[in-house]
Amino acid sequence: MKSADHGAGATDPSSNEAEYLKHRTLQRGAAGWVLLAGLGVAYVISGDFAGWNLGLAEGGWGGLLIAFVLMGIMYTCMVFGLAEMSSSLPTAGAGYAFARRALGPLGGYATGIAVLIEYAVAPAAIATFIGGYIEALGLFGLTNSWPVYLVTYVLFIGIHLRGVGEALKIMFAITAVAVVALVAVVIGLLPKFDPAKLFDIVPDGSAGSSAFLPMGISGVLAALVYGIWFFLAVEGVPLAAEESADPKKDMPKGIIVAVVILVVFGALMLVLVPGAAGSQAMSTSDNPLPEAIRLAYGGNTLLADFINYAGLAGLVASFFSIIYAYSRQLFALSRAGYLPKWLSLTGSRRTPYWALIVPGTIGFLLAAMTQDGALLINIAVFGATVSYVLLNLSHIVLRIKEPELERGYRTPGGIATTSVALVLSAVAVVATFVVDVFAASITAGIFGAAIAYYWFYSRHRIVTGSPDEEFAKLALAEAELK
Repeated sequence: MKSADHGAGATDPSSNEAEYLKHRTLQRGAAGWVLLAGLGVAYVISGDFAGWNLGLAEGGWGGLLIAFVLMGIMYTCMVFGLAEMSSSLPTAGAGYAFARRALGPLGGYATGIAVLIEYAVAPAAIATFIGGYIEALGLFGLTNSWPVYLVTYVLFIGIHLRGVGEALKIMFAITAVAVVALVAVVIGLLPKFDPAKLFDIVPDGSAGSSAFLPMGISGVLAALVYGIWFFLAVEGVPLAAEESADPKKDMPKGIIVAVVILVVFGALMLVLVPGAAGSQAMSTSDNPLPEAIRLAYGGNTLLADFINYAGLAGLVASFFSIIYAYSRQLFALSRAGYLPKWLSLTGSRRTPYWALIVPGTIGFLLAAMTQDGALLINIAVFGATVSYVLLNLSHIVLRIKEPELERGYRTPGGIATTSVALVLSAVAVVATFVVDVFAASITAGIFGAAIAYYWFYSRHRIVTGSPDEEFAKLALAEAELK
């Protein structure tokens, strides 16, 4: 099936378009703003349990603190922009659809691919942390975690195949357990907090190094990647637009509540965990929260075991929810013809089964072959930061090009807010190269191959009747009328 990309070499779909879209339909009305806020927290909450602490080895506590503040500002400003765009353009394409309307087909596709890289690789990184937590508990006598990765992918993809309503409710329940665990960490570590332990990493003598910045100014840039891990994927909430009850009202409320919760918990973990157990000890840990409890109390405790088990809930919540995110982004790109169309087929339960299974298989193989959470974090973050540049740019362009566009929510500060996020996201792109040139190069290679696929093949086969493309056609028609 072919359709126009507003360019040469393409034909418009005809009578078979309705039949095409009939097999690519999601379940509507499955989520209100509370479930959407829970989805936003679920995407990210694993970042509080593991991964962020690796930034202590890159920039020390001071470097990671600055990175957290900068990335917290970036995400908060960006979320305000996303809240506006999702209230105006509520489709499953989310970031791709926003950029498609603002920047054209290539800009939309590039944004969608960057998001897809992020969401396809992030669960693989989280799977390695799930394996680390299970090994720390001594469960099943495992010495290699690949069976954990396999069971995790099969189980949670299977739940998603059952239906979005069931998946979101289970996700919400798991996230609630994880939130309880974080509250327990705060209560347990607060009496053991010692500010001196934040600064126990010995300065390495680099330019500007000190007890506060043991790796100097360059350590701040290197730590930005791990500052992002506190928030990575919260921007995926708008991907649920076609399955929400009232996207114009629910989307802004859900995503803003989510980012506020994440800022609070991220700040608490950053201060209390190394402040009770020491930054040096936490800088290399695969399971920092229960390990911090054990170090703070001089041995194993019931609280540490509870955090260890509940920490699995946090990791599972993010793993589970990002599977949802990658499937919806892949579904939207495929439905519109940018990627192979069979990937967007939905079954009797209105779930995109190939869009769930194919990235899940790739993610499992990545986790099993590398078993390197830090490498996978860096690949995911590179994709994310590229998408953030394009998303913030899209908000600015839409405000300038379409000031009369109906908006259910308006970003406080307008384009000044998203301009701050744009600058910080561009800095974050540079930071990925500082931390890991190899990971950034891998991601750039995948991104380049995807752009070549678009340029030589899929741009001539766009399905103009898909919802995301319909929004773009409306904008074009309105511009022509004016």
